[in-house]
This record gives sequence, C-alpha cells and structure tokens, in this order.
Amino acid sequence: MTKNSYDRPTSFLDGSATALNDMNTVFNYKLALCVLMLCGTGYGQTEWTRFRGPNGTGSSNANSIPTKWTDNDYNWRIDLPGIGHSSPVIWKKRIFVTSADPESAQLSILCFDVDDGRQLWRKDIKSKTHGQHPSSSYADATPAVDQDGVIVSWTTPESYHVLALGLTGDEKWRRDLGPFVGANGSGVSPIIVDELVLIPNEQDDVQLLARLMGRENPDAPVGKSSIIALDRASGDIRWQLPRKTTLASYSTPCIRETQSGSKELILISEAQGISGVNVVTGELKWEVRGLFSARCVASPVLVNDLVIGSHGEGVNGSLLVAVRAGNSGTADTATLAYEVKRAVPLVPSPLYHNGLLFLWADNGIVSCLDGETGHIHWRERVGGNFYSSPIGVDKHVYCIARNGAVVVLSASTNYQLTARVPLGQTTYATPAVSDGVLYLRSESRLLSLGGN
Repeated sequence: MTKNSYDRPTSFLDGSATALNDMNTVFNYKLALCVLMLCGTGYGQTEWTRFRGPNGTGSSNANSIPTKWTDNDYNWRIDLPGIGHSSPVIWKKRIFVTSADPESAQLSILCFDVDDGRQLWRKDIKSKTHGQHPSSSYADATPAVDQDGVIVSWTTPESYHVLALGLTGDEKWRRDLGPFVGANGSGVSPIIVDELVLIPNEQDDVQLLARLMGRENPDAPVGKSSIIALDRASGDIRWQLPRKTTLASYSTPCIRETQSGSKELILISEAQGISGVNVVTGELKWEVRGLFSARCVASPVLVNDLVIGSHGEGVNGSLLVAVRAGNSGTADTATLAYEVKRAVPLVPSPLYHNGLLFLWADNGIVSCLDGETGHIHWRERVGGNFYSSPIGVDKHVYCIARNGAVVVLSASTNYQLTARVPLGQTTYATPAVSDGVLYLRSESRLLSLGGN
C-alpha cells in the first residue's frame, strides 16, 4: 500500500528564533505545515491508477464523499457507448474508462475531464465477438494509467491484446501475446509497476473442465499460462514466467514490498496457490500450493505481512485463506495463518480498511473480521447480489449490487447499514476515488459524486 511521506527541512522547522519572528517566515511555516497535514490525511492522493486503486487495496481516507445522496447531488452524469464492466482509473484531471458494443465487440477507450465530465478523446478498436460468460462484457478488464498514459488489454480466442496510449490518446505501441483459451472469456486487469507493465495471462485447460463436468472432450483446447512483464516504454517482453494451466484465474495481482526493499508480484490461482514473484527478474521467490481446489476470481489483498486470497465455484466462494509470507520470502517461511469457510466472496475482492477485513459475499452476506487473526466481529445479510468489489472511504464501506443499488456500511466493529442508493442501472464495476471525489460506473453510465 502506498503511503504519503515527506522530508522535513531541518533549516526550516528547526530555524532560529530570529527567523521565526519574521512575519513572512511564520506565514510560510504555517502554510507549509497545513499542506503537510493535508497530505498526511490523504487529501493529496489524487491518482487511482489501477483496479481498486493504490496497490489494489480499494481503500481511501477521503472525507468529502457523502454517505447518502439523491440524483441532484451528482457533480455530473454522462452516458457511455455500449456497455462495460471495467472500472474507471484516474490520472490528475483525466478519468479513463472502457466500453464495448455488445453486437460487434468494438472496444471504446474514453477519456473525460474529471471536473465537468467533458469528453476529451475517444479511441475505437475493432475486435470480434466470441464466447464468454453470460455476465461478461467485451470491456471487462480495467485499464492502468500513469504519467506516460494508459494501458488497455482485451482478449479474443486468437489474441491477447495490450495497447499503450498517451494521455492525449495517441498510440504508443501494441503487443499481441498470442492465443487466449478461456471458457468464460477474460477479465483480469494489467498493472504498471515502475518501468514494467505486468500482464497475468492465466488460461483454461478446457479438457480438464470437460472432465470435471463428467464428459470427455479430447479435442478441447488447453491454454498456455504465464505471467508477462512488458517494457513500459516500448512494449517489448522483459521476462515471461510460465505457469501451470488448469483453471484460469481472474485475480488482478498486487505488490508486496519485502524487508530487503525488493518488490514481489503476488499471484493466486487454483493450480499454484499463492505465489511471490520478483517484479524485476520474474524469479519465483516462494509459493504455497494446495490451497485452492476451484477457480480464483477475487483479487488478493495484503494485511501487513499476510496475503489474503480465496476461491469458489458457481456463484459462491468456498474458502478464504490468510498466508503469512514471512520476512525472507522463502517457501519454508510461508505459513497458513487462518482460513474462513463461511460467507466467502467468489467475485468481490476482500477489503482491508481502517484495520478491519471486510468480506462481501456475492449473495449479500457481509463479514467484518480482525485482519490479523481472522476473528469475526460481525456477519450480516445486507441483501442483493454482487459482482462489484467493496471499497473503503474514510469511515464507511461502499459496494454496488448487480441491480445498481449502492450499499453503504459503517467501517467499524459494529454493524450499521448507513444507506442504500439506487443508480438505476445494472452495475458490475467497482467504484474509484480520486482527490476526494467518488466515481461510479454502471453498465453504460459514469457518475461523479462528492468533493470540495
């Protein structure tokens, strides 16, 4: 999780009494102190650059977002072409989102001004229709963005496409990573880490899926799974780590920083459990297999040195585990800290916010746990069915039901349903927060709420 930090100039804060008596110096000191305090509260965190924001945490301490509102309270609302389930990402004053034509599969990449919702540019990409899950769209993967532009990925059976655009929509490079085998399509999102674009390319063994359903199909395709690191500037492959292919994982990874200062890519899948891979070299540093027996859909989150991951099948989660990776990051130090077997989410990712772990199950049962121990503070049914992942904002948790109802709960050890606000449209996307503003994306609308 990225934290704001600052350096205190000793010549300024520890200056002489003479300097502090100067009115201009005192004014500048107070102004600088106010700015530092604002940065410490998270108000200065303006970027939400990937699925679920900073390192996939889904957590923000913005305090300018309402917990109850009406249609008149939105800053702006705009219609999007086609439909999509990807989440918005933000860089400074630009918000990016993808959508697609359900008939032709044409993908649209759109950029809007965060202040007024004005469209800055749009780029349409021709694609082709193909089989996928009934609840999927052709715009499921959330983009990633940084100061150099936006990264977008999508798949067809013939190709795994990755496209880099500048902040003004100009094309920088394209990469075709080869065929993609997925019985339900794809949906995992790319992430940008320093000079790399990391692409989780977990695929399906459709022959195995056929056997699991009680029928043999020796002609069914078997995918080639891997994790791929592309050069951020050129799109060239820096490294590629093969992965075992069984059931495709739809989990977007996060980054774990070790005590030695290295960065590990945290992956979860049915075939290989929880893995830590060196971001720079692609070397597998540690792995705990045998944790999961079904598909992993929800993305992993970190609770200090614990990695939280889950799996499930059908429409329900089956098991959530917390693995302590250890300080050295070696396999013999990775241990199972605890597990949860009831009311586990399959699609919605866990949320660690304000020191609490929230599990928002697909069927609307929400649990609040102590993240370190797994102790359950409360478990309640809020009602509704969910694909969206919860996010934490200040003292509340927000999650959107599939029917478009935004459910707001208190982020505390005492259960409290604060509000239920309808968006009026089917919603599978996860909200985004940037510079104190909440952005909500339904199937074909984008809405802005809150801020100062």
